[in-house]
Amino acid sequence: MSRIVVVGSMNMDVVSRVTNYPVPGETIKSKGTEFHYGGKGANQAVAAARAGGHVTMIGAVGTDAFGTDIMKSMQLQGVNMSGVSVKPGSTGMAYILVNDAGQNQIVLTEGSNGLLLEDDVSQAFFDKAQVIVLQNEIPWETNLSVMKQAKALEKKVIFNPAPAVRIPEDVLPLIGTLVLNESEAEYLSGRPVESNEDAVQAARDFIDGGVREVIVTLGSQGSLYIDNAGSRIFTPAFPVQAVDTTSAGDTFIGCYAACICSGNPVETALRYASAAAAIAVTRHGAQASIPSLEEVEAFLR
Repeated sequence: MSRIVVVGSMNMDVVSRVTNYPVPGETIKSKGTEFHYGGKGANQAVAAARAGGHVTMIGAVGTDAFGTDIMKSMQLQGVNMSGVSVKPGSTGMAYILVNDAGQNQIVLTEGSNGLLLEDDVSQAFFDKAQVIVLQNEIPWETNLSVMKQAKALEKKVIFNPAPAVRIPEDVLPLIGTLVLNESEAEYLSGRPVESNEDAVQAARDFIDGGVREVIVTLGSQGSLYIDNAGSRIFTPAFPVQAVDTTSAGDTFIGCYAACICSGNPVETALRYASAAAAIAVTRHGAQASIPSLEEVEAFLR
């Protein structure tokens, strides 16, 4: 049984590259359109596997060709797909615009991801897991059920609340590590996050609510880690020329989870995760941009 279990979304990403984003009512030409395997859950699973983790994916695909292709691709990446259900209808889709600055805008169609129910997630997958990774692209009821099962089994949950939705106060103690970016931290804490100190204050709000560890990713500024024992670690980002930030956060989370499960100290895991994310933003695509552990180690050298 895998040491890392990822419960989450699996998508086909339709990526169009543009010089600038269109304004309302405007029609523009793209520089080209590509299809990439994606979904936050799938991206994080592949990132963890490429970073050396033993990973099982729990999710849902549709009965279309996209679902079959995604399953085959992830299996080739070494992800155990025995926890994936096939639902009638379409696989999840993401429509992504990437501009010349490497920034992205994303519209999600949940498809089969919205049909992943509590009964589709067997507790047997969690028995030998060290870490369970969750995001917000499947039904909240399913996420909550997984968190409660993890709590009962004393398993660590890494939760990435993206897309951001309000987290009930009684759920915060179920989260081992909360990983979120500046905009998500701002939305969920109700505080402006415009500086590192703002991020510290937002993270402390979550710690006070019962989360054990919080990581706020700050893009080109790096990341901030705080835990309930008082530790505080700032990890600077590696300066690179970004061409596509689509999978940066997912790469960070997957690599971090794999490094923690391998017994590395938090400081080392954060450094590896930052390096992996830095490499990813220099490449196009979601899973196609995620580096291997060997590439991360070479980058750090």
